[in-house]
This record gives sequence, structure tokens and C-alpha cells, in this order.
Amino acid sequence: MDKTEIVPESVHQLDEHDVVQYLKENPYFFIRNAQIVEHIKVPHVVQDAISLPELVMSRQRLKIKALEQDIRFMVEQAHENVQLFDELLFLVIELSSANSLQGMLLSLNRWAKKLGLSGASVRLFSDCWRLSAPLDAHQLVIARRAFEPVRIQRFGDRMNYLGGLNGSELRLLLPDGLNIGSVAISLFGHHGESGMVIFTSRDREHYQHGMGTVMLEKVAQILPRLLCRWIERL
Repeated sequence: MDKTEIVPESVHQLDEHDVVQYLKENPYFFIRNAQIVEHIKVPHVVQDAISLPELVMSRQRLKIKALEQDIRFMVEQAHENVQLFDELLFLVIELSSANSLQGMLLSLNRWAKKLGLSGASVRLFSDCWRLSAPLDAHQLVIARRAFEPVRIQRFGDRMNYLGGLNGSELRLLLPDGLNIGSVAISLFGHHGESGMVIFTSRDREHYQHGMGTVMLEKVAQILPRLLCRWIERL
């Protein structure tokens, strides 16, 4: 009579996935086995090993520290946003109260100086605005074709430029400007098609690439609407 061959059962090898899955499915494991928690040692970069509770506390401290940094950042941003709103509100009131185009431009310039800048200017593309007589706005006119090399060189596909300008660029954009170290320029319109606002500083390091442009962009959104009070769009 042939003996039946007994095939030994294959032993299942536990892996990390099995352990993790088990702990997920048994959330009270460490409560039922509280005595082993302090004896579990976890490798540590600085210390040779730390206990599981120490690891949990360390991770919690890191999360709390990260949360504190996030809260501090949000508070700072909120404070900056309040200041930004106040400054923009003041500017809109001043510009809206102007009795003439020149008065509005003077208000913009005064606002820039109040912020510690040397001035602010507006330049408008001649093919987008009716800038001929009797309107005295020749100082605002700039030809799109003349500006195009500056756009390509300085702006690329961006709507803002912060930094320095060379001599020929300054003569084109700010022919009456003196001692200009750096500029912040924001184009008007969705595609920069109608003109720009230019803020200037004597400090070469004041405006640099990578700085925030929220206020600059808001001013560039406000100005074209107010300019339409005095200048007809083509």
C-alpha cells in the first residue's frame, strides 16, 4: 500500500505591508499591548535608537513647529494685505478725485513718493488711445514698434519687469527721468496691449527680479479704467 506523501504547508513570510495592514486593521493593538511600546526601539539619525513614544513625540513637535510657521506666515500675509488694501484704497480715492488728467498723474506721482520712490509715470501706446490735440498728453505717447525690443529683452512672456534699464531704454521710456537706479513696470491689458505704468527708484537694488508684484499689478488694473475718464480708447 502506497504511503500518502505529505506536502508541508508553505510558511508565509511577513513583510512590511502585512505589519502595516495589521496595525491599520487593529487600532487598539498598542492599547492591548501597552507594556511593549516602551521597549520598541527605532533607529535614529542622531541617537542610536529612540523609543516609539519618543519618535511619536518628536514627529508631533515637528508638525507643531511647521504649523506655527504656517500660522506666522498667514498672520504676516494678512498684515501685508491690510496695508496693501489701505494703500490702494488711498490711491483710488486720490486718482478718482482728480479734476484733470494732469491732476490724476500728479496724484499718482505723489503716491509713489509717499512710498519712498522717486516717481511714477504712465506711457500709452499711440495706436490704442486718442492722444492728439486738444488733449495735452504728448508726454504719455510711446510707439509700440519702438517698445517691442524692450518687451522682448526685458519682459519675455511676462506682464511685469523689475530691475534696471540701459541708457537707450531709459531714454525711450523715461526721457525726463534723472538718477534712475531701478524700475518696476507693469503692462496694461490682458496682453499688455495698451500701455504701462512705471515706478522708479534711485536705488539700483530697490527693484529686483523675483520680488512680489501684487500691488504693481493692482495699480496696472486700476489705471486704464481711470484714464478712460480723460482719454478716449481707439
